[in-house]
Amino acid sequence: MIELPYEIKDNIKQYDFKKSWYYLQELGRAKFGKKFKLHPSDKEVIYKLLIYFIRDEENCVKHDLDLEKGILLNGPVGCGKTSLITLMKLFAYPDHNYIVKSARDVAIEFNDSGYLAIKKYGKSNKIYCFDDLGIENNIKHYGNECNTVAEVILCRYDLRKYEGIVTHATTNLNAEELEKLYGNRVRSRLRSMFNLIGFDRNVKDKRK
Repeated sequence: MIELPYEIKDNIKQYDFKKSWYYLQELGRAKFGKKFKLHPSDKEVIYKLLIYFIRDEENCVKHDLDLEKGILLNGPVGCGKTSLITLMKLFAYPDHNYIVKSARDVAIEFNDSGYLAIKKYGKSNKIYCFDDLGIENNIKHYGNECNTVAEVILCRYDLRKYEGIVTHATTNLNAEELEKLYGNRVRSRLRSMFNLIGFDRNVKDKRK
């Protein structure tokens, strides 16, 4: 049995980073296979994700993380973004838990259900993490082409602004590439919606 990464004191979970690291690694191996491994070079990224999702206000302030915003996890292909953001669900408070959904699958749904897909993901009170922003293509529904994910992001911006509901995402694109894909309006919204946490751009593909 894997040791829990926290102790409860005065009804509050007190987390230990070393135990959390071990906990993540063991659960990652259980979920993704024995080759799963946390890399020491990613320590800062993992630490920031942990303090955000356990709602450690004091340390989030020290690391310039705004708990009223979501997380945009950025890094090159194969750095482990999807695995980490999936495992972080285990640390999220119940009312801050989220659903990981591929951006590509959101775009494909537009082909099946049209603008109902935008309403489903863009206007839902559920917290979503859109995985791999930028890998999707514009898809047509009865001849109507739509940048589905861009429209969803714009809707999610309004959700955060008026209802305080955050959104998370992962991407291997930089700010300029996201702007080229989604437009300046979306890029502007991204700045106010997300805390950017980034992997070293020179990290090698860990899946090899």
